[in-house]
Amino acid sequence: MDFAYSPEHEQLRTTVRRFAEAEMAPLVEEAEESERFPRQLFRRWAEVGLLGVRYPEADGGAGFDKLADCIVREEFSRICQSFASSWSAHTHLGIWPIWRTGTPEQKARFLQPALRGEKIAGFGLSEPDGGSDIRAMKTRATKVDGGYRLTGSKMYITNAPIADFLLVAARTAPELKPDSISLFIVELPNPGFAISSLKKEGIRASETGLIYIEDAFVPDSCLLAGREGTYPVLLESLSENRVGVAANCVGIATAAFEASMAYAEERKVRGKPIGSYQAIGHRLADMAAEIEAARWLVNYGAWRVDGGTIDAATAAKVKLTAADMALRVTESAIRLHGGAGIMREYPVGRHHRDALVYVIGEGTAEIQRNIIARSLGF
Repeated sequence: MDFAYSPEHEQLRTTVRRFAEAEMAPLVEEAEESERFPRQLFRRWAEVGLLGVRYPEADGGAGFDKLADCIVREEFSRICQSFASSWSAHTHLGIWPIWRTGTPEQKARFLQPALRGEKIAGFGLSEPDGGSDIRAMKTRATKVDGGYRLTGSKMYITNAPIADFLLVAARTAPELKPDSISLFIVELPNPGFAISSLKKEGIRASETGLIYIEDAFVPDSCLLAGREGTYPVLLESLSENRVGVAANCVGIATAAFEASMAYAEERKVRGKPIGSYQAIGHRLADMAAEIEAARWLVNYGAWRVDGGTIDAATAAKVKLTAADMALRVTESAIRLHGGAGIMREYPVGRHHRDALVYVIGEGTAEIQRNIIARSLGF
């Protein structure tokens, strides 16, 4: 295995970092304080080719691989995880299943405008009573003349308050089996969808919603792939995205580490930078080692995705390791900063709050351990 990034990957990282620092960083403070996402970013991301990084050029994407997708995620998260989270919900969860199995008409109507930044997408999966237990889903879709009627609720749905359409999972049969769950593309606004914004401790500028669904009509043309039982596509999407959000975790941790390095150099005690003291130096060393280890596990996961060999257990290992690492590194960054670590003047508190999201979101750490344990025969 070649452990070197290709020249194309290196150039991509340079380009994305330059863009993120110039155009995203100046928006962070206001967005985090107002808890409002700057919608113009979607257009800008599209203009520079960052909405369809891993989609084929023939479908309107940039034609890169999963490793490139992870590089973009890492660099975005290094600047602001809120922005990276909204980007992820749009460019993967909201449209990947459409690209993977949608009809030509669905791709033209939803995928193409989303890749151009003309429509914002999201993904409605989690429910108040189900959480990470997808098979306990209560949202139901009943077949009627010309389409379906959806009833139920969804919560913690990224981009819901600003989305133009949502990919929504609903039960189309009462049995608790995979082919009983189907995916629907719901255009917004929809009279049957009541969306309220949620206030959060982490990823504050990534707008998140609670959705109450009552007798919402969705036409047959918006049943994903034109058929019921697309649950396996959902599982495939989640496995790949867990590798992706692991890259987000590496970016969050990298930002906290860089802030800690800067503080360790500027903060002086008894005339010396605190980084010169062994206790601080060892803390920084541990942070650096953990980030590097997680980064290469993420790269391995991306390699497996590109080779078509990713499985649920491997994706769970990647996500679990990276999320736990980000939590430890960001907490260590706060401790290193001392009192300054809990002051909003410094970014490490934000990084820690954002890292907390990923030991819960995209499948909790406990769910990841369940998946891994099952792969071990337990």
